[in-house]
Amino acid sequence: MAPGAERPELNYGSKILLPPSALDKVSRLHVQWPLLMELINGEKGTHSHCGVLEFVAEEGRAYLPQWMMQTLLLDVGDMIQIKSTSLELARRVKLQPQSPAFLEISDPKAVLERAFRNFATLTKGDVFNFEYNDEVFDVAVLEVKPETEKNGVSMLETDVEVDFAPPVGYVEPERTKGSGTSTPRSVRGGLPAGGLLHSQGTMAQAINYDAIAPSSAAAAATNFHGEGNRIGGKKGSKTSTPKAATPVAGQSANSDTSALPRRRVNGPMPLRLPPNKLFFGYEIKPLKTKQQKEEEAANAQKPHFAGQGQTLRGAVKRKGDAADSKPKPAEKKAGEGRRLDGRKA
Repeated sequence: MAPGAERPELNYGSKILLPPSALDKVSRLHVQWPLLMELINGEKGTHSHCGVLEFVAEEGRAYLPQWMMQTLLLDVGDMIQIKSTSLELARRVKLQPQSPAFLEISDPKAVLERAFRNFATLTKGDVFNFEYNDEVFDVAVLEVKPETEKNGVSMLETDVEVDFAPPVGYVEPERTKGSGTSTPRSVRGGLPAGGLLHSQGTMAQAINYDAIAPSSAAAAATNFHGEGNRIGGKKGSKTSTPKAATPVAGQSANSDTSALPRRRVNGPMPLRLPPNKLFFGYEIKPLKTKQQKEEEAANAQKPHFAGQGQTLRGAVKRKGDAADSKPKPAEKKAGEGRRLDGRKA
């Protein structure tokens, strides 16, 4: 409705258009620049604040953004009181999006910084809007700091801390029981509030990680499978029946599956996961403490074999046994010898 070319971007800000007579009047007054205005709808008892963009409106008219007219409960042609004012610089504001679609914005901080370039003021109770990706988002102002009687702050050349309240109509998704993806904050009735916890996540359960983990029982199985063969290549007394070199009709040429490589059933195996699915399942091995390292070093220095050597017969071999190992002549026993026939020798 403003004169001149269409300027739809003027609806997404807090700056208005005033007639040239307003500039002539405020220039004679001692007012603070940049110029800030207070808008009052005396009939409905509403008020807000704004800045002035240009003095190009027709005499007796003022052009306001659409969201500001809705906040002030104004219709086209209604009377409004405009007076100059001064506001404190904003330090903190709390905003509430009016639709859950606001959560789809990837970087709301950057989007709001760009939108606030068109805002000179913010007032508690305002519901302003801005455009992003051909979509208009409505945002309500819940709190402003510092708090004053005017409930408004200046957004010009200041650093503002922005807090967000949950969007209107947003419902927090329920947690699936037994997911084990988060640590519960409280416990009621002996069970955690977030559901049952698992030592391993859902991905480890889906791929049966217990069976392929290095510490599992399957990993401890032997790596050797098959029959033993002699060094000479000869087998037992039974000789195998020779097979025909020419393939026989009705029989598979690959019937002998013993020569095929066996699939490993122990140790880490390749994971065949569906597309766009990752798994980081490594066993956690805690670091050794300084005391454990010192104990291992002390054990490594100790001799592993200690004691005396033993012969196969069980007799202990001593030094000097080699010198006494020569045969000695038989000693005569005490007493008289007798012949086989009973006579004396």
